[in-house]
Amino acid sequence: MALTFDRHRRLRKSAAMRNLVRENHVRMEDLIYPLFVVEGEGVKNEIPSMPGVFQFSLDQLAIEMKEIVEAGIQSVILFGVPEYKDACGSGAYDDNAVTQQAIRQIKEAYPELVVIADTCLCEYTDHGHCGVLYDGDVDNDESLKLLAQTAVSQARAGADIIAPSNMMDGFVIAIREALDEAGFAHIPIMSYAVKYASAFYGPFRDAANSAPQFGDRKTYQMDPANSREGLREAASDVKEGADFLIVKPGIAFMDMVVRLRENFNLPIVAYNVSGEYSMVKAAAANGWIDEERIVMEILVGFKRAGADLIITYHAKDVAKWLRGE
Repeated sequence: MALTFDRHRRLRKSAAMRNLVRENHVRMEDLIYPLFVVEGEGVKNEIPSMPGVFQFSLDQLAIEMKEIVEAGIQSVILFGVPEYKDACGSGAYDDNAVTQQAIRQIKEAYPELVVIADTCLCEYTDHGHCGVLYDGDVDNDESLKLLAQTAVSQARAGADIIAPSNMMDGFVIAIREALDEAGFAHIPIMSYAVKYASAFYGPFRDAANSAPQFGDRKTYQMDPANSREGLREAASDVKEGADFLIVKPGIAFMDMVVRLRENFNLPIVAYNVSGEYSMVKAAAANGWIDEERIVMEILVGFKRAGADLIITYHAKDVAKWLRGE
């Protein structure tokens, strides 16, 4: 008697067949590599909680950039770590700040590389919050003024994309208007549209020296329990002029990548954050997992969910694996 059932295994019988019908791919062009730049000379400090990730002074950054470009990575996102901090984060919008210097240096050496500037105040404030304070709380509207100045300064330095991560209400429209008025209407905004108040950021705060000195960021970053709120946040950013939408963190909030892909036609970016990276590195160091297979499964999961681009600290390793090394 003939059996009647679906023969799904026909399309899995060989590596060539599986390659032929593969639905999603991680490409070199999908990767955005985060970099931490610091003041001084001869500095290459490995982040203890992020094996393989370093803080670079500008002279060491030049060496690192050569490796990045030779690896085939086509985009980086910069985070500045200044020596001097104050209550209003004035280093963020100083044209001679370390981030702006790094942007100029990279664009001069590699004009075709896409340089993204993270736009926030937390690395530059002595209290570690993402805006200026009034009576112990972050003042939303006063913070917008400084964030707009920061974006213009970064664009003036040569940034190709402005990526505001501060989660102030109205940050996209404030930055869009400031960029347009300063003659940078052509510079796109990659909004951290759906950014949660997450424990997955811990290692990043070691790298950027940006942990809050008191309290937390729950009044401006999103509650991890909420998804409909994320759609409202993203809709506001689209209306205000965002050109890309970021979901951060990536793995625990992959459902939001799906939701944004279903609701908006802009490019979607998944941020594979520091805690996600460090957990994989720790497990791999203990021999508990196959690092390459795990990382590639995570990244193709982002693509399957609908992400167009992925910000990841694994980018250099992934570039090597994609080359077959």
